Amino acid sequence: MDTFTHKEILQQPAAWRKEYQLLVEKKSEIQAFLAKYLTPETDIVLTGAGTSAFIGDAIAPVLRGAWENVRAVATTDLVTNAEDYLDANKPLLLISFARSGNSPESVGAVNLANRICPNIAHIYITCNKNGHLAQTGKAENVLTLLLPDETDDKSLAMTSSFSTMLLTCLMLSKIDTIENEKEAVEHTAQNAQTVIDLYAASLQEIANRKFERAVFLGSGPMKGIAEECHLKLQELTDGGVVCKFDSFLGFRHGPKAVVNEHSIVVYLMQDDEYVQQYERDLVKQVSDNNRLVAQVIVIAGKRVVIAGVKEDLQVVMPFGSAETSVYGILPYVLVGQLLGYYTSLSHGLYPDTPSVSGNIHRVVEGVKIYE
Repeated sequence: MDTFTHKEILQQPAAWRKEYQLLVEKKSEIQAFLAKYLTPETDIVLTGAGTSAFIGDAIAPVLRGAWENVRAVATTDLVTNAEDYLDANKPLLLISFARSGNSPESVGAVNLANRICPNIAHIYITCNKNGHLAQTGKAENVLTLLLPDETDDKSLAMTSSFSTMLLTCLMLSKIDTIENEKEAVEHTAQNAQTVIDLYAASLQEIANRKFERAVFLGSGPMKGIAEECHLKLQELTDGGVVCKFDSFLGFRHGPKAVVNEHSIVVYLMQDDEYVQQYERDLVKQVSDNNRLVAQVIVIAGKRVVIAGVKEDLQVVMPFGSAETSVYGILPYVLVGQLLGYYTSLSHGLYPDTPSVSGNIHRVVEGVKIYE
């Protein structure tokens, strides 16, 4: 089936390479903006709605190595409780992620932040040159970064928009030495291409199995990727598969009750030996205690061997974190995207518009912003 969803998943490695070049060309402009508005006292808030919010969840832990005082707060929280998150007495850099730039909460969060914080600057990372954020982001205290046109995904599900916006923000933290990032970005793109070329057919086979529940697990920043994977599968199946996400250690504290014989579990594992000790223990425990439809391990660098565990699929990407730097979390999301796409087809849905009832839309509807 020829769909925007499939095309937009497959285009990600090329989109990442293209975005890297665009940021290299904008280096001086970005440096000048950050030099003016980013100080050690500045609060940095990463914000967006839905998938766009999950970008911040994934990269806030990573960015703390480069920027102080950075945290992720969804626009859906800012709009209702802005004063709980924003300090009027401190400078604020609000980094907004938006595919369309038209979501009511995205626009509302910007307006609220402007009212609360007199010393504010904005970075809009958006895919739609005609969206509200892009069209209004002309002020001196606003830096608008437009992504390649093709990342303005036409499908309901955000795929290349998510990953390319995430990559863009990570590269902002490396802007002073961005020329040195080319190899890491290339290795990251090659990892993603490996998922597509070597594992798409196996993921389709698992998608064709009958399962009712899916769990995605990740540690640290990978938990944010698990969060995005769970949404992709859930929305692309129109809720036909109920999905959960958690950290490996957090999963034991109650959420593990969701696992039954109608479940698949996807483990997004790190190649850090210390972290992986905890992850392997959890995989072994789930495997020993449950009869599952499928278990999928995803890992970069080298294959994981866990005594007594026979997973249904292990997705092994060639380059580990030493070669991919901070960008290494990106290719993992393709596993969730491809599983979502193929499971959507197996449920007889059209992935570009999977919501039969019209319950969910490409740009959220029905939100009224109150003054």
